[in-house]
Amino acid sequence: MCIALDDMPHNSTPSLTFDRPLVLIGLMGTGKSTVGKRLAARLHLPFVDADHEIERAAGLSIPEIFERFGEKEFRDGERRVIARLIDGRPKVIATGGGAFMQEETRTLILERATAIWLDADLDVLVDRVKRRDGSRPLLKNRDPREALAELAAIRNPFYSMAPIHVRSQPLPHEATVESILKALAA
Repeated sequence: MCIALDDMPHNSTPSLTFDRPLVLIGLMGTGKSTVGKRLAARLHLPFVDADHEIERAAGLSIPEIFERFGEKEFRDGERRVIARLIDGRPKVIATGGGAFMQEETRTLILERATAIWLDADLDVLVDRVKRRDGSRPLLKNRDPREALAELAAIRNPFYSMAPIHVRSQPLPHEATVESILKALAA
């Protein structure tokens, strides 16, 4: 990552330049898409949601892909889409929660992008995912708290490989954007 910095007054956007994509990883509900859009706007970079790109490429929603083809086929398509998105041009990319779990995808992100792990307390995640009930295949017919706790236990050790770790608080998403900007400037 190539970063050029000016002094960063509170609540302003630092002068940062990047030579690679910034990829947001983390569990569902951490705010990767919402925070990613705002981060991209602050940095004057394009924003891409990998899940939306997968849906566009497949002509199906993610729940439909899971239902018709299963998680294994979904992850293979996800890997191909993320590989296409990580093309060397600076941008902000929000990934699905399971993308970083796939070794080939994780290696690609760590080698050719800057991974930023958005993390949040379980209560925050449960509250956020309940707002989008039905659109999360891994929560289908499951208690969200139980499912998210299981996913966190499995996935967090992998997410911790990201060079940048930012906590997503139960505050406006702009607070998380500020935390990311400070971490990038550090």
